[in-house]
Amino acid sequence: MAKLTAAQAIVEVLIQENVEKAFCVPGESYLSVMDALNDQDQISLISGRHEGGVSFMTEGYAKASGKVGVCFATRGPGATNLSIGLHTAKQDSTPIVAFIGQVERNYQEREAFQEVNLEQYFRHLVKWSVEIRDASRTDELVSRAFHVARSGRPGPVVVSLPQDVLDETAEFSFHCSRIYSDPRPNRDAVAQVKDMMTSANQPVIIAGGGICTSKASGRLADLADKLQAPVMTAFRRFDAFPNDDRHYAGSLGLGTPGYLLDCIKESDVVLAIGTRFSQITTQDYTLMNPSSKLIHVDISPHELNKVYKPHTGIVSDAKQFIEDLFAITEAPALDRKKQERVKFYREEYVKFREIPTLKDDEYVDLAGAIKDLKDVLPEDTIITNDAGNFFGWLAKYYSFIHEGTYVGPTSGAMGYGMPAAIGAKLARPDKQVVCLSGDGGFMMTMQELETAIRYNIPVIAVVANNNMYGTIRMHQEIQFPNRVIGTDLTNPDFAEMAKVMGCHGERVESNDDFTAALKRALKSGKPSVIEVRTDPQQISVRRTIDELRGVVKSG
Repeated sequence: MAKLTAAQAIVEVLIQENVEKAFCVPGESYLSVMDALNDQDQISLISGRHEGGVSFMTEGYAKASGKVGVCFATRGPGATNLSIGLHTAKQDSTPIVAFIGQVERNYQEREAFQEVNLEQYFRHLVKWSVEIRDASRTDELVSRAFHVARSGRPGPVVVSLPQDVLDETAEFSFHCSRIYSDPRPNRDAVAQVKDMMTSANQPVIIAGGGICTSKASGRLADLADKLQAPVMTAFRRFDAFPNDDRHYAGSLGLGTPGYLLDCIKESDVVLAIGTRFSQITTQDYTLMNPSSKLIHVDISPHELNKVYKPHTGIVSDAKQFIEDLFAITEAPALDRKKQERVKFYREEYVKFREIPTLKDDEYVDLAGAIKDLKDVLPEDTIITNDAGNFFGWLAKYYSFIHEGTYVGPTSGAMGYGMPAAIGAKLARPDKQVVCLSGDGGFMMTMQELETAIRYNIPVIAVVANNNMYGTIRMHQEIQFPNRVIGTDLTNPDFAEMAKVMGCHGERVESNDDFTAALKRALKSGKPSVIEVRTDPQQISVRRTIDELRGVVKSG
């Protein structure tokens, strides 16, 4: 038994949970926890410049490390700023425990200074929100927070910390705990899936985030070979399946090519593993053919029957399911029709990704820049990205060969890319980490470059600058052509700003100069910004603004 303050007990639980990094913007409402962190040397506290950036760092760290991310913020403004990353974590199924300072217990419900009812505010944004009102329950509630965050479908948890509770003392008894939560599938269900998939004429597999969480992409490739089925990945889950595998047909999401949608529509059996069938993955919930038999496998029973009613629903860890199905599936005789179908969709994918002839003009063609990234960067480079139309080029032309190499927000949160890269680099210091952002998203959290400089975190930020909120401008031109309002931007010289902050900075205005700039950034060993000037007319991969207006006029 040990007599500790609640603040000291929180730190002790973090140590028991093997936490190595925690992220914060310091605040007076949880100073006692910060002080307790001074008395140990296992956990490094990374102090950022804005809670939104800190929340994205935490989310990126959790994705890249496979561990529960931990962050701290102060009450009121700090909490609400932090919420963007927690919402991202909820939609991305990323385990986070967020500790947020709170006003003293006897001041609550009086609209005290910076008071927000944190339990109510976060209830629909996270898996669980709780307030510690009794110091003696600190160990119990914080340990439970970690369990909730990582069990089932992972997600974020908020722990509210009234300031007066943190200095109260209680008796605690700590011990290590290991909870095993990788459920295996029902045997009869797996046998049924084997029969359905092997007898299907046109099977297809959809790989979701559950594959990434359980690190099962390699085994899924082995299974796809046995099942002779094409595989596609869910929205922003590119590394759930090796993109160079002959069974890989592409990714569902924004701008999904027609051949992929046809593949789903024409399939008689669809095996979906570890996906929640998000709005973007399902093309506004229109993806499935009602006559297709859907097999839906997910670790959370709450994801089954939520969007589509499956023919067979199985609650299981993705990797456990794949291993069990692989074990009972015999290596079949080659089925010519299935093999031709796999080959057809692979060839369609390869054609879809062909790099076009680069435009000879005053701007950088992003297709060529993505090709240069592929040619120069190691295959195991971790790529993060922001939200914006620049993402279309990354999604179409970049290849993710190894699992754990993509960290991106399925929530489409702006400002995510660069802070997430910082978190990913702290999680995997042995890997090169590169983020892609647009000028709009980058400006939202670029202050975190100072965090990268202060802690010597050498990430590379590639910023596509077209001086506009491109995605919104595209929708604006579709719905209200020639009526532009609120989407034009003016930007600083990002490369010069980076240099002023202590980073390596370069500005690139033609494709001929991009590779050399990238190599210099890699060699610098410093946080780096490469600003690439892109054509404002080229609003998306497929359309210019003038072409878009023409489509609208002729439509």
